[in-house]
Amino acid sequence: MNTTALIRPAWTPATIALMVIGFMVFWPLGLAMLAYIIWGDRLDGFKRDVNRATDGIFAGCRRSSDKAARWGHGSSRTGNVAFDDWREKELERLAEERRKLDEMLTEFDEYARELRRAKDQEEFDRFMANRNKSTAPTKASDTTGKTAPKRGKGTNLLDD
Repeated sequence: MNTTALIRPAWTPATIALMVIGFMVFWPLGLAMLAYIIWGDRLDGFKRDVNRATDGIFAGCRRSSDKAARWGHGSSRTGNVAFDDWREKELERLAEERRKLDEMLTEFDEYARELRRAKDQEEFDRFMANRNKSTAPTKASDTTGKTAPKRGKGTNLLDD
């Protein structure tokens, strides 16, 4: 551990100041600095332990991927020619079925998209018809017998 560093896991003025500032700004920062001061010298051993554990986990994953390659996800053969031929034919059949299902899914998605577009267009047309019907100028007479004044050009955005 470098003992000349300004920020090191020890009770130095810099680390104490950072801890106090951390508590004032956001208390978990101060707590993290306190933990670093107390247990920071153990970080090298902790990193080594974590690296060993993750290497062990990923080594298990490599072994699992090797097993998967032997069971049809790779090109390895079992030694039984009849079984290998049957397996290859079944895998080809399944791949063909998957391709057909993907095509059907694409067709259905296109159909549903077109259906939504048609429904949206119908709703929009209905809205516009209702809007134009309610905003159309009418010659209504009030009780005095005078006609209502017409709207001027520019009062309706669709008339412009």
